[in-house]
Amino acid sequence: MAAPSGVMSAERPDTLQALSAAAVSRSMAALEPDVWALPGHLLRGLLPLLSVFRLERAEAAARRAGLSTQPIWRQLWDDVMKTRPPNSENIRCWKKKFFETFFSNVLHGVLDVSSDWRLNDHHFSPLLHSSPHVSQLTLCNMLQGAVELVAERNQKVLENLASSLRILKFQHLLSSDQSIRHSLVLLLHRLIHHGSVSHVSMCAWPVPDTVLLVLILSMSAGFWRSGNALTYHSSPCGLCREEGDTQSQKTTQEPSEKGCCSEEWTDGIHQKESPRALEQADRRAEVNGRVADTGQNTALSGLNCFPLENQACEEADIKVSCNHTSRQGSSCFSEQPPHRSALRKSRRRVKSAVGKKRRCLRRSRALCADLDDLYDFVFTVAREDSSVSIDQNTTTEGENAENLSSSSTGSLCCGHAGCKRRGGSSGIFSLKASHRFRSVSTLELFSIPLTGDMCRTLSNLLSSWVSLENLVLSYNGLGANIFCILSGLQALSQHSGCCLRVLRVSDVFSHMPCMELVRCILSVFPQLRTLSVSFDLKNQLEGNRPEGNSSCSDSEIPECCLEQLEIRFPREPLHTTFLLPVLKASKSLQQLSLDSATLPSSQELGLLLQALKECNPNLKKLSFHDVNLADHQKEVLLLLQDPMLQEITFSFCRLFESCTTEFLSEIINTVKRNSSLKSLKLPGNRLGNHRLVALADIFSEDSSSSLCQLDVSSNCIKPDGLLEFTKKLEGYIQQRGGKIQFTHLRLFQNWLDQDAETAQEALRRLRAVCSVVNDSWDSSQAFADYISVM
Repeated sequence: MAAPSGVMSAERPDTLQALSAAAVSRSMAALEPDVWALPGHLLRGLLPLLSVFRLERAEAAARRAGLSTQPIWRQLWDDVMKTRPPNSENIRCWKKKFFETFFSNVLHGVLDVSSDWRLNDHHFSPLLHSSPHVSQLTLCNMLQGAVELVAERNQKVLENLASSLRILKFQHLLSSDQSIRHSLVLLLHRLIHHGSVSHVSMCAWPVPDTVLLVLILSMSAGFWRSGNALTYHSSPCGLCREEGDTQSQKTTQEPSEKGCCSEEWTDGIHQKESPRALEQADRRAEVNGRVADTGQNTALSGLNCFPLENQACEEADIKVSCNHTSRQGSSCFSEQPPHRSALRKSRRRVKSAVGKKRRCLRRSRALCADLDDLYDFVFTVAREDSSVSIDQNTTTEGENAENLSSSSTGSLCCGHAGCKRRGGSSGIFSLKASHRFRSVSTLELFSIPLTGDMCRTLSNLLSSWVSLENLVLSYNGLGANIFCILSGLQALSQHSGCCLRVLRVSDVFSHMPCMELVRCILSVFPQLRTLSVSFDLKNQLEGNRPEGNSSCSDSEIPECCLEQLEIRFPREPLHTTFLLPVLKASKSLQQLSLDSATLPSSQELGLLLQALKECNPNLKKLSFHDVNLADHQKEVLLLLQDPMLQEITFSFCRLFESCTTEFLSEIINTVKRNSSLKSLKLPGNRLGNHRLVALADIFSEDSSSSLCQLDVSSNCIKPDGLLEFTKKLEGYIQQRGGKIQFTHLRLFQNWLDQDAETAQEALRRLRAVCSVVNDSWDSSQAFADYISVM
């Protein structure tokens, strides 16, 4: 390895120790065992001269010598990646960050390992040695990375990823051919069904390929058919076969979701069960009253060839308006008792289908890979329209959400085109001949338009996705189809093992008023812990619609488990009367964030504070963003003296727009007396220099404040003002004998570039007192704001 010698000569080493370290680094293959026993002061000079391969192997020896390799990995990042990673201050392990990015860059062909001598080691296999450190991976464009990973030469790499990978992202995808989709099937099956991936995210897909999108969604939900599509290098999936053999030896135990089968679905390992045993299982389920679940268990546990269809019921007395059952060709129940008829039909089908199931399993063991299976799985719905009957009381596609909203209480999508379409099942995801494997717990869809058919597919998947904990739907153009998604969530909420706790919905246009949607969601899914609803603009067709005129507004919200509520209004007025039922039902609420709302009257904020005090005694964090509070000084002071709140945010609320000296003094004195407030965030409120300096009085000797974090980002602060604030703060700390709880200061987007020398002095002195987070921002962009503060 001549490169280290060249590096050392360029740096003109002038010590014998440096020359010796360079010589040793060139002979590490022979000297490695002895090198790890070197004392720390010698090892410190050697570590920066090692290749990536040797440096990783030196980790244990460095720890024993009390040395950290983090600075070396950070320098490697700077030299090889040549970019500044986002949120670099939050990176705890630069080794992991380097290898994760290195793996992705090599996989996608954007990094040449010969570009740096530290990467060019004949012992070092780039993908193989970096894969154990990869917990997040992004696949993009034509999915070239997926094709590379399932290649036979990378079998060990794929095994490493199955253990280490937690987050799988798809970005800027394009249409692909069948061979690429087949590679994707193999990859998802290994990483999700038999791996550790728990988080799937898709983003920036303006014109999604329907086949590809349904493929990723279905396999993320744990569904896929067995057989030829799961062959790997001309052999069936060995893990499926092993797990099947293991499960067949434990037929008395309930199937575990961790393996090839979930707690409700199997992949044919119970093929030896008799129809009599399945009938007995039906009877037990009937006694327990679990009809919906029984339909799924019977149809897909005992028989793999029946589809799961998203049925719609229009009965006013049925709580779940879009029942998700697995009865082929069944319709909604109108006058006959549903339980007995459904079970009788299921039992009749079980007897006649045992032979079919065995034939399906025999076909699944064929060794030749038939790529048409992909299309068979995704698009069987198009061929099932003639065999599936839906309740005849369907509405036409032209009917809108008004019919939905005016329907009976508790009915979400009765008659709505978003959930039913001309009496057929077009677009509804079919689980024909499918198995249930391990599924992910987090699904995120960003900037992917979802059509009505795709929403019905997603709704059907959601209806039994019991492992799902977090669902994020962002800028998907849902419109009225939001009700179809809610119907799937409502069916999901009926499962005792349902894990969904976080739901985030955001879009450009709101189909209905925000508070109305919040009430609908909580009525459907009271188990939620976190709910975020965010819209940019009102729907033009809904702009003049009076708020609170639908069944969601009229229905009573059951007591829910909500702990965090975030609402971004599309410039809608905030009416406390509509928010009050939500607050009353959310006794456990700890965080509330209100964004871009308008206050219709001067009393509205006072009513909100009174409601929070009465209904939500556990509230710890309250945030207002882009809400004009310039004329609500009294209410602001009441919030700051609340003894229960630990974090208060006034972000871009024009708090000091017409602020008097008396109001600023009242704010400071109120915070000084509040010993429970830990964090005060005031970004974008036009503090300016003199108000920032005044805020330092919060930490004076006579203060009982426990404030730990202060955010003054985007407040037109200049270097001289920051330096004066620092000097004043230092004086108070000295007066208090160095005992102060203040630990974090955020200074993003201030005018610190106007006098770099003064700014550096202020930051240096501040960092001796607390942790400071700032950025290099061009203040010329904010000249107009500066003029308004002058």
